[in-house]
Amino acid sequence: MGFTVAIVGRPNVGKSTFFNRLLEQRKAIVDDFSGVTRDRQYGVADWNGKNFNIIDTGGFVPRSEDVFEREIRKQVHIAVEEANAIVFMVDASTGITEMDSSMAEILRKSSKPVLVVVNKVDNHERLMEASEFYSLGFEHLYFVSSMSGSGTGELLDGLADLISEEQSQDTLDLAALPKFAIMGQPNVGKSSLLNALIGQERTIVSDIAGTTRDTIHTHYNLFQKDFILIDTAGIRRKAKVHEDLEFYSVIRAVKAMDEADICLLVLDAEKGIAAQDLNIFGLAAKKGKGVVVLVNKWDLMAKETNTARDYEAELKKRIAPFSDVPVLFVSAKDKTRIYKAIELALEVYENKQRKVQTSKLNDVMLKAIESYHPPVVRGNPVKIKYVTQLPTNVPSFAFFCNFPDDVKEPYKNYLENQLRKNFNFTGVPIRLFFRKK
Repeated sequence: MGFTVAIVGRPNVGKSTFFNRLLEQRKAIVDDFSGVTRDRQYGVADWNGKNFNIIDTGGFVPRSEDVFEREIRKQVHIAVEEANAIVFMVDASTGITEMDSSMAEILRKSSKPVLVVVNKVDNHERLMEASEFYSLGFEHLYFVSSMSGSGTGELLDGLADLISEEQSQDTLDLAALPKFAIMGQPNVGKSSLLNALIGQERTIVSDIAGTTRDTIHTHYNLFQKDFILIDTAGIRRKAKVHEDLEFYSVIRAVKAMDEADICLLVLDAEKGIAAQDLNIFGLAAKKGKGVVVLVNKWDLMAKETNTARDYEAELKKRIAPFSDVPVLFVSAKDKTRIYKAIELALEVYENKQRKVQTSKLNDVMLKAIESYHPPVVRGNPVKIKYVTQLPTNVPSFAFFCNFPDDVKEPYKNYLENQLRKNFNFTGVPIRLFFRKK
């Protein structure tokens, strides 16, 4: 397994800023009020050739009745279980608080190495005051300012010393696994689907719409299948985006799509496919992602003959022209066909990687072109001489012909359908390019 570092600490000590600095990107939602980061966030960092995963946990708040704070506490325990080393973040500007002490108590019981990072040490005076943190009883103390980045180098050196070459390599291997993003509108059952698959309460599931605010990566290894599942914050309709946080979650969902190879688009069986779902679908196709459509809560539908077949036909009409997409009727609650969903996603992933031999491609496609020629434009017969697949990460094909600009949309669709029929690109968008020989 790879090497994982968890960043823990009470709210507002600057965990997310520090996390972003390690990853050099704006990944966690950073906002100035307490408790914004609700879930664990993952990223892969690299320091002096050592690679490791970082988890940023939600702010830790002990002994509180607030549902989220209780959940966050659970998250920290999970993070500590998953991690090989723990970065315990405290704040020099406030000194040791009761929360810090109660957290230190939990961490002292863990056998994992704990590195205490005293943040917001911006001047010499603060450095003098910060030495009180030695009294927490951990031997590794680092003084940093995550805003300016001073002191992070020493901390990273300390972390790198804990990581073996093998763990570093494993971390990279994991990063290369297929990534599936579970997308869809709030409350269609994305988190329930994730939990049903993994069989443990991984994300915070509660009935408040928009509870899952961040994406959560879960490494999944079952039935000899290995992949990463990304659970995204619900994408919402624009009108509801009144707080910036919601706006961030929409951006986040779009970013999760960028990270993913395949999008599992979850629909609510009773509501059907809404405009917002079509947007997600269109965006996935535009970004060249594989797509599997999962119609959830199928257990609640009244079944007449042909229900599923008619439903699927109607659905494919709505998502046309890209309708060569697997549709599966599932119930996360009853766990109906949810493993089939994973198998389909892996098949689509394989289709997305497919490289067709040039000789075979030309055999098949030139015959198809022979049996139905491109229409003549301005008295010019369009002749397509040769086809090749381009080395891109979305299946793309170049057709070499005498008048590349004269190949019109209907004929392009014909060629795409022929490619789909002969080489199985189900669930994957295809790009066609026409070039002068």
